[in-house]
Amino acid sequence: MEIRNFCIIAHIDHGKSTLADRLLEYTDTIPKREMREQILDGMDLERERGITIKSKAIRMIYKDAQGKEYILNLIDTPGHVDFTYEVSRALAACEGALLVVDASQGVEAQTLANTFLARQSNLKIIPIINKIDLSTADTKNVIDQIAEGLEIFDEPILASAKEGRGTREIVDSIIKNIPSPKGDANKPLSALIFDSFYDSYRGVIVIVRIFEGEIHKGMNIQFMSSDSTYEALEIGYMQIKMVPKHSLRAGEVGYIVAGIKDIHDVKIGDTITEKARPTHTPHPGYKEIKPFVFAGLYPINTSDYDNLKTALEKLRLSDSSLSYMAESSAALGFGFRCGFLGSLHLEIVKERLEREFNLNLLTTSPNVEYKVTTSKETIDVDNPAVFPPHGEIIEVKEPYVLATIISPAEYVGQIFDLCQKKRGKQILFRYLDIKRVIVKYELPLSEVIVGFYDSLKSVSKGYASFDYEHTEYRPGDLVKLEVLINQEVVDALSLIVHKEKAQTVAHYLAEKLRGIIPRQLFEIPIQVRVNNKIIARENIRALRKDVLAKCYGGDITRKRKLLEKQKEGKKKMRQFGKVDIPNEAFVAVLKMER
Repeated sequence: MEIRNFCIIAHIDHGKSTLADRLLEYTDTIPKREMREQILDGMDLERERGITIKSKAIRMIYKDAQGKEYILNLIDTPGHVDFTYEVSRALAACEGALLVVDASQGVEAQTLANTFLARQSNLKIIPIINKIDLSTADTKNVIDQIAEGLEIFDEPILASAKEGRGTREIVDSIIKNIPSPKGDANKPLSALIFDSFYDSYRGVIVIVRIFEGEIHKGMNIQFMSSDSTYEALEIGYMQIKMVPKHSLRAGEVGYIVAGIKDIHDVKIGDTITEKARPTHTPHPGYKEIKPFVFAGLYPINTSDYDNLKTALEKLRLSDSSLSYMAESSAALGFGFRCGFLGSLHLEIVKERLEREFNLNLLTTSPNVEYKVTTSKETIDVDNPAVFPPHGEIIEVKEPYVLATIISPAEYVGQIFDLCQKKRGKQILFRYLDIKRVIVKYELPLSEVIVGFYDSLKSVSKGYASFDYEHTEYRPGDLVKLEVLINQEVVDALSLIVHKEKAQTVAHYLAEKLRGIIPRQLFEIPIQVRVNNKIIARENIRALRKDVLAKCYGGDITRKRKLLEKQKEGKKKMRQFGKVDIPNEAFVAVLKMER
């Protein structure tokens, strides 16, 4: 049987998962009684949010009109910018890509980004215009956008995944236009690991694309990066459920169960080969992904620290873009400093840890990695708590991104204002057509990770789309903002902000904390300082006990004596008293839009 390996790429909410449903139905891969909407989105989180988080591989068997059978290996990919690494891994396992564009929304920011990734991987791109059944569909205009904006001149397939229109034409185009994989089954085994997950009973299960050779049950296999050896206990392919098979040959996509209990032996992008006859040319693998957004994850119940460590190890198998290292905080105890690809990635990881591993977690404010040059050395700082003192700093550099925004023309003014407030510099402005514009801005990453996407959707009434790529580090006038509660620095509430915004952020933070921290029997000062200078202060008034209630008349000196005694007690209490900061205070900082 001939093989076709392809993935579906698109901007978020353009109908990838619905199109995948139609392809599964058309090829009779899943019985109708088992079919449900967005069947490849297996996580509850994916179905609730209506987004794809993880790439999914599934095999379809299709027989054409002449009776010839084909193996169609489909990989459904995420559409959000934070999961671009998932898309790039899927592209490396394919020869072609279905590029889905919404007939009413047209070409959007992530459409451009995904097309560029597919071209980098030398894939055959099949353009599909989806949702042609909508009353707002503008098919002719979208065809022009695909030709002019994406420089794809093939005739797009018109489809409605919801109604099933165009599905036959898509399958025919996959068979006709996507090349069959090259690879010799007689050569030594070379299999690329592009995904993995953990099974409590069978250990780590790896998802592979076989580029050369053949793997069969019972073969002794070797992981080339860790040099560890295992026996292939079970191999097969994915059809929602795992279907065992005796062997997988060059060009096929499938899974391997080898009783791998040590999670650290498996690395995404590694090459698996045969122990007895190893390949001499391992696959180049994937570019090591570098996290861009950092935040601390702490268990609310301190006894859950070991459970959190195990959960992060298991989660990293299916999400190789997640990084973590142990850290401790005076306010929060022991936890982990984690690196993410964006703020949505942070949010999804936290929810997955809480749902899948029954943990109760607290997240510190997200920040980026800065390069700080002191009189002695240049260091990478991803945690405000370890930011060097002001007197030692010579220069601070912050990461910048090139943001691409596609929007209806009437919202351009508001988008310009937003980007200017976020310290942006305009690079490009041009019309895609008479109604839509493309704008490119250079922006500091720290301004993008908190609140920018929500603000963009707000000023454009939800019509603007957004994508960004990382460019370089540039010098910035940045300062460390420290919060002192009752004269003690709370390291978990520290922030790194631009000097111009320090005063505004400090006042906002002090006011917010005053409303959250409960009153005590003594007055609590909340101070925010920059470079050892207090720039904002709020006081939480003391709870007052009426010590004069028991005095029924009598001499004033007795009352004064009682009040003086109370005053001394409060002074002593303030000196030795400890303020417990509620979890809501850290959440307030996390949600703060700067």
